[in-house]
Amino acid sequence: MIHRTVTSRSPRVIASGVLLLVSLAAFAALCVTLRIPMADTLVYRAEGAAVVGGTDLYGFTVTEWNLPATYPPFAAILFVPTTWLPIPLLKIAFVAGNVALLALLVHLSFRFTGLSGSRARPWLPLAATGLALWLEPVFQTLLFGQINLALVCLVLWDLSRPEGAVGKGFALGIAAGIKLTPGFFVVYLLLVGRIRTAATATASFVGTVLLGVLVLPGASVEFWTRRMFETGRVGKVWIVDNQSLQGLLARVLRIEEPGLLWAVPALLVAALGLWLARRAHHHGHSQWGLLTAAFTALLISPISWSHHWVWCVPLAALLLAERRVYLAVVVTALFTARTHWLLPHDGELDLQYPWWQQPLASPYPLLGLALLGCVAVWTGRRRVTVPTQRANPARPADRGDPNSARPANQGDPLPARPAFEDEPAGRSSEPRPTAHKRAT
Repeated sequence: MIHRTVTSRSPRVIASGVLLLVSLAAFAALCVTLRIPMADTLVYRAEGAAVVGGTDLYGFTVTEWNLPATYPPFAAILFVPTTWLPIPLLKIAFVAGNVALLALLVHLSFRFTGLSGSRARPWLPLAATGLALWLEPVFQTLLFGQINLALVCLVLWDLSRPEGAVGKGFALGIAAGIKLTPGFFVVYLLLVGRIRTAATATASFVGTVLLGVLVLPGASVEFWTRRMFETGRVGKVWIVDNQSLQGLLARVLRIEEPGLLWAVPALLVAALGLWLARRAHHHGHSQWGLLTAAFTALLISPISWSHHWVWCVPLAALLLAERRVYLAVVVTALFTARTHWLLPHDGELDLQYPWWQQPLASPYPLLGLALLGCVAVWTGRRRVTVPTQRANPARPADRGDPNSARPANQGDPLPARPAFEDEPAGRSSEPRPTAHKRAT
């Protein structure tokens, strides 16, 4: 029986492996043919060089697009090893590292959603990794040599561990110390009552700040008192690269700085998103609670470049786990279509789209807003579970007994929830850029 099962699955495993290899070969050929500059990797290297050389961390620009450093000093300290390799080898290392992180993100997403449980197929992670490579946020992350996949893996691994796990929250704090946006999850943790995890994340984040002050005192004062507030330093908010709520409003209103016209809706979306995330968590839908917080953060951030939306990978996995296959296909198609790059986007053309092109220019924030509405419907009622009766090992299960226990989620469209935040630790079974466009 085992031999027949393995044999029947081997063609799918082989086909999935071939798909992954073909995807990787196609991407490598594209990089070599187009001589992809991987501009963000060069910025990281320049940051590490500034630390080593003692030069002004926020005073330089690199590449033909004049990109500056925009991350906290702690990130620059972590980038010091990038100076140890020549640029060609560094680019290869970043591509290989990001591919490995993509495979890890697929694995974490499967575990997070329960796809790695009894219904898992050995070929599915291989196929998913090969296909996920062409999701626009993932593709752009590899293309620019970005660190988005590393940050998402840190957050997803940390927060999907059982409650009470040693050091839970530490990796989240590190992620926030590298790039401030993950700090939004601390607010989410406080709202759902995960005080210990929130405290650990906060302490970890403070540690990154103190390390930055110790190693780079001048740069730390400059960043925390000035640079972190300079949104324009990161890039123009109205270009199609920016898939945040502010970018959407800027293009719809045809103004470069929406100001209060963005701030007020952003506060409302933040409040709504956090409320929905809290309700989802307390109604037994912890996965949707975490993803709602993630997409809310992407929406309200002043700038969310399209490659920041790599949370689309766990989103598609969760839809697939809940047998919402049609929606999983729609989400995958939307994040593969690249509609915002098909529109004219040179100079100030981003502010001149007619009404019918606006959805094509802002697909991700529109999906994020739609997701909030779907979460409100899907998690509106509390998930009811019926305790299962422990089977007596001395006798077979009473299959015909009408009084025997019913499976916990029978009749529920959602699959059995994998070990996540509510579970005690001992019970878990798992633990391009263009000249006018953008900066890191």
